[in-house]
Amino acid sequence: MDATVVTALAAITGAAIGAFTSLVTSWLTQRAQLRARRLEQNQLRRQDLYKEFIKDAAKLYIHALQSDKADVCALMELYADVSRMRTLSSANVVDRADQIVKKIINTYLEPNKTFPELREMADSGLIDPLRDFSDACRVESERLHFGPPV
Repeated sequence: MDATVVTALAAITGAAIGAFTSLVTSWLTQRAQLRARRLEQNQLRRQDLYKEFIKDAAKLYIHALQSDKADVCALMELYADVSRMRTLSSANVVDRADQIVKKIINTYLEPNKTFPELREMADSGLIDPLRDFSDACRVESERLHFGPPV
């Protein structure tokens, strides 16, 4: 074989390998960027959903502490939020949300609380049924942001 042919084949092969490597690198980079963007959007959707759930559950819990007439429409909205969480969230977060809704329903069945009783509940920490849910959301967010523990 002629040396010029070998040199030409080596140059063509090198160019092809370089082009292939560049294409694969670009494809992998683009794929990683799309994945990161999708994860960020899902995180924002979860945050909005959790914020709405916390706000609505807090209002409904206070209502349940002061009334024995359940706001069925608001309860169904909370259940709808929990169902949306099932598509986005970890099982732990969904379980905690379910517990809150059950706590609210059970609170409607209890005697109404007076303001001094509410103050006593606040002092003892019993007026915050959302704490476990908030903690579970934070843990989930950290896990998703930093990845699984090593």
